Amino acid sequence: MRALLDFITKYHHWLLLVVLEGFSLALLFQFNHYHNSVWMTTANRVVGAVNAWEQQAMRYITMGEVNEDLMLRNIILEQNNEAMARRLTELTHDSTWTERRQARLLADVNMLPARVINNNVLLRDNFITIDRGTADGVEPEMGVVCGTGIVGIIFLVSKHYAIVQPVLNSRSRISCRLRNSQFFGYLKWEGGSPLFATLDDIPRHARFKVGDTVETSGFSSVFPPGIFVGKVAEIENSDDGLSFKLRIHLGTDFSRLQNVCVVQQRFHSELHDLEQQADSIAQL
Repeated sequence: MRALLDFITKYHHWLLLVVLEGFSLALLFQFNHYHNSVWMTTANRVVGAVNAWEQQAMRYITMGEVNEDLMLRNIILEQNNEAMARRLTELTHDSTWTERRQARLLADVNMLPARVINNNVLLRDNFITIDRGTADGVEPEMGVVCGTGIVGIIFLVSKHYAIVQPVLNSRSRISCRLRNSQFFGYLKWEGGSPLFATLDDIPRHARFKVGDTVETSGFSSVFPPGIFVGKVAEIENSDDGLSFKLRIHLGTDFSRLQNVCVVQQRFHSELHDLEQQADSIAQL
């Protein structure tokens, strides 16, 4: 209190000047219509500009939620497109047991949104960290996708976080197929540009062309069929000349990845365990 009194005593003439100036301006704007209109116009302009800045700031803050919602909608649209294509096939010819099984698997998929909190595209074996873990139902060997294509497979999981082995990892092998011809191979990354990967083991008798769509085959418990992967950019022969090797322009831009979804299939654990048992028996 003593410091406040000393401050007022020391600067009382300046405080008196401010009070008198404020009182004079109030009288000026209150009893002078011209000055009052100028003041109101200027004040409204300033308030409008501040409100516009505030709205822009709020839109920027909520942009992440909007992007996440758009990504989820895009993935759902991809799934619906695949489901309708399969339904049309069922109506026009007798479906095989495999086709009916894949259609059922597609209906049992849940997409869990997640945010990327760590990412790298410069290494030979890159990894991605997301903010979902076992507390959210995430398990190893679950697929991860985004609004423009596949991302990778869950590698390690803690309670609240998970490590994803992305396509941009030398150990990644994901079963994919050509949408038009249904021939399938394995997608892998050989280093270099993060925008391209290679699809191996495409048979010599397969018919396709540059620009054809590549999607997940559904031949595992990781990804349902029909998730977009990318487009055929180049066609080459394999090293042994017995098959084709396709250069794929990936739909996912890993250098800008922020929001993803974990693919949670209802019977993922059961199917994964059964496939693991089959692999163990085959190795005996």
